[in-house]
Amino acid sequence: MAVISYKCPNCDGELVFHPATQKYKCEYCASAFSQEELAQLQPAAEEEQMLHEPQQEGTSWQQENEQYTEQRVVEAHRQEEGVMYRCPSCGAEIVTDQTTAATFCYYCHNPVVLSGRVSGEFLPHKIIPFSIDKEQATKKFLEYAHSKKFVPKAFFNKQQIEKISGVYFPYWMADMDMKGSLQAEGKNLRVWRSGDTEYTETKIYHVERRGNIHLEDITKNALKKNSLKLAEGVLPYDVSRGKEFHMGYLSGFLAEKRDLGRNDLQAEVMEDAKEFAQKLLRDTAGGYTHLSVNNCQLHTERENWDYIMLPVWTVTYKGRNGKMYYYSMNGQNGKIYGELPVDGAKVWILGSIIFVVVLLLGLLGGWML
Repeated sequence: MAVISYKCPNCDGELVFHPATQKYKCEYCASAFSQEELAQLQPAAEEEQMLHEPQQEGTSWQQENEQYTEQRVVEAHRQEEGVMYRCPSCGAEIVTDQTTAATFCYYCHNPVVLSGRVSGEFLPHKIIPFSIDKEQATKKFLEYAHSKKFVPKAFFNKQQIEKISGVYFPYWMADMDMKGSLQAEGKNLRVWRSGDTEYTETKIYHVERRGNIHLEDITKNALKKNSLKLAEGVLPYDVSRGKEFHMGYLSGFLAEKRDLGRNDLQAEVMEDAKEFAQKLLRDTAGGYTHLSVNNCQLHTERENWDYIMLPVWTVTYKGRNGKMYYYSMNGQNGKIYGELPVDGAKVWILGSIIFVVVLLLGLLGGWML
């Protein structure tokens, strides 16, 4: 498997993707290159690999997922151990797990991309590059944590803050065209009084709705080891700003490849699609006090699935109770999901202060009476 490191043509320093400028920046000579300029600088062999390793023309999604399922069965019988690669800058061995697609050398801190993890059937269709850099992410992280009153002091130390990492997580996104029909019972109630008598009028209607339904961007986490809350708590993203996948976007960040295929998520996506579609049909039947759905028929006419990498800033913290807490932030729009630890000592101190104040006020009130 090839290990790729993007180098500056001016000084041979490492190039990393810079969210603020949407360009590749050299940390040594401050040179910057656009995606088009970087593509021209890529080695021919890398371009050949990236363009021609995807599945052969004519291979169906069903065949792809059958091959993927077979591969997962084989991998399931292997021992769970690290996979080693050699850093192209210093020659040190890079140890990763089975799903790591981009990482850093532990010795020279050179960002590297494991091209085999993002090629062939694992080549993403799209990527949304980071729009928020580490400095902005750290600032938002501190603002969020400081807004919580009982977060442990250790959560704010320099070592903890430096753990914040930019990670490209893998997701599946599905678009669907469906035909639907809905039969329901609608009721309108009217209540009025005449003298001492209250009257209730109930009108019952048979309601039918039919229509063509288009659903976009049904998004599902494609990595088994991910915390589902962490991965889906930062959704949604503006997919219209997505770009054609290029491995250079991974440089300077961590990245994971998918280990959940389309077949693994098919049932869950279809369940969500039917729920969304029924809601859309139901919402067209307005003007009723109550509406009860008796029957809803949905037929899928077209499905389109995209394997996409989405940017997430994340921090983990292990509390004194051994529980792992997760904080994640959408790397495109800054939406935050977090479950922060609570310092029991702070809660006890505040509770004690409130108790003492209430007790003193009570004694003072009794003395004045």
